[in-house]
Amino acid sequence: MPNEDIDYENLDSLEKYRSYTRYLRKAEEAKNKPGWWKTYRTYVQDQDPEHGAQEVNIGLPHCRPPRTKEARERRQVVKENKKNVELERATRLRTFKIPLDRVQETWEKSSGPFQIKRLADHYGIFRDLFPMAYFLPRVSLRLSYGQDSGQVHYGNWLTPTEAASAPQVSFEAEEGSLWTLLLTCPDEHLLDSEGEYVHWLVGNIPGGAVQSGEELCHYLAPFPAKGTGFHRYVYVLFKQERPINFQEDIRQSPCHSLADRTFRTVEFYKRHQDNMTPAGLAFFQCQWDESVTNTFHNTLNMKEPVFEFVRPPVYHPPQVKYPHGQPLRYLDRYRDGKKHTYGIY
Repeated sequence: MPNEDIDYENLDSLEKYRSYTRYLRKAEEAKNKPGWWKTYRTYVQDQDPEHGAQEVNIGLPHCRPPRTKEARERRQVVKENKKNVELERATRLRTFKIPLDRVQETWEKSSGPFQIKRLADHYGIFRDLFPMAYFLPRVSLRLSYGQDSGQVHYGNWLTPTEAASAPQVSFEAEEGSLWTLLLTCPDEHLLDSEGEYVHWLVGNIPGGAVQSGEELCHYLAPFPAKGTGFHRYVYVLFKQERPINFQEDIRQSPCHSLADRTFRTVEFYKRHQDNMTPAGLAFFQCQWDESVTNTFHNTLNMKEPVFEFVRPPVYHPPQVKYPHGQPLRYLDRYRDGKKHTYGIY
């Protein structure tokens, strides 16, 4: 117990601090000294040794320009806008239209990667794909499954019917650069809770031409099982340092075996981490519809698994002849008919 060594009968023999500085130094030493009791942090660390461990940034490095340069450019823009007569007139007459494309471009270069990372953390993307690691998506990944609808953003909802075929992919890439595009689902595996199913994998993409890359695993439509809710489908774009030999990652074409499509993103990244870096991210959510049945029966050639919750019947104690202290609808609990009249009097 604390303070066991203090002689309370002879308090005059205790050492005096003689100054506030000495007292403060002794207090800091006592504060940093481990106590005899267990704190909340100690209990949590005993259960989860990795609790509170710092995550590692595995993304592309970012060199932010000096703040003085940004302020100088901002002042220059304001100065030019003040000299623009047409802009002043449109603003005064409330006819000025903001160019949304420029706003989107500015957002992608400034605070966009940080907000996308927060969304990915909210949906548990990094936790399930890259344990104890994260990255800032510096490269904007644009994916479209159709003309009017079917855009992939950051957690929006698409149907398996809309995502039945491979999307149109575009991103900004330097001339001569190489990329790898991955589509995986961490919620879909039927046997392993930690496993994934790879839906699309294209490596050694020259520039931004995905169709010219090496297709390691052909595209497979989403197939969230019935009764399992929403599944996350994640696109990850990797930037390669040099051409990579993906001999270990090639699947047969067409690949309709779920065992062959079993995948782990973290293992794939560890195998090629010296030659590639995650740079882009986009993901959507998907729920069962009628096209999933067709995918299981005709594409995967297997029975469709269905997960249904069987709700147990409501328990009522045995009926008594004289129900004292019970509500007026007490007898409705024991009616044989399926139609109840709760609250109808």
